[in-house]
Amino acid sequence: MWVPDLRKLHDANLRGVTGAAIFTCSKKRGLSLEEKREQMLQIFYESQGFYQLKDLEKLGPKKGVISQSVKDVVQGLVDDDLVFKDKIGTSVYFWSLPSRAGNQLRQTRAKLEADLEGARKRQTLLQEQREVAKKGREDSSDRVTALGTLTELQKKHKSIKEELDLYAQNDPAVYEQMSKATDVAHKAANRWTENIFALQQWCANTFPDAKERLESAYSEAGITEDLDYVD
Repeated sequence: MWVPDLRKLHDANLRGVTGAAIFTCSKKRGLSLEEKREQMLQIFYESQGFYQLKDLEKLGPKKGVISQSVKDVVQGLVDDDLVFKDKIGTSVYFWSLPSRAGNQLRQTRAKLEADLEGARKRQTLLQEQREVAKKGREDSSDRVTALGTLTELQKKHKSIKEELDLYAQNDPAVYEQMSKATDVAHKAANRWTENIFALQQWCANTFPDAKERLESAYSEAGITEDLDYVD
């Protein structure tokens, strides 16, 4: 989450330098999003007043923030809880206090410190687990020999598995399964062929005057005179 650089804002206020003067040179290159946010916050901090969006769109250019981007910049500050927004009657007002940004910084710092402490504890735990895991695995001639034997056995296992895969198609169980699947497919094909013949006969009996149109429909569906039962 973005938080303002309070030191910049504070130093600028102490020197009595206005936003327009601060960014006289910057206008040529355009303000970054961070600079726009800081300048809009300075408007609130200098007066500690309440503003409508139309007021901010007039004040923004004086700080180097074009009026077209004021709405998005202010909404971003609202989303980050750095600017308050409330509806009073039919109007929407925005306001903010320097202490709000300070609280935001303190909350961010507290979260980062908590994350850092958690990471340190995790690191300590992993180091302890590493030391425990290293016990019994110290380098020795026996361990080197055992690791070499393990590597050779793993290679042999892989080679045997690959050889078994080559003979898988000749496995009696696999063959039987394929035979059963073929039988099921054979029966299903003939059953559907019988259904097609029955449907053609029904259409011929029901629509005797539509023979040519029916034959055209059969042809489009891929049903030709070659259709027959599977032996």
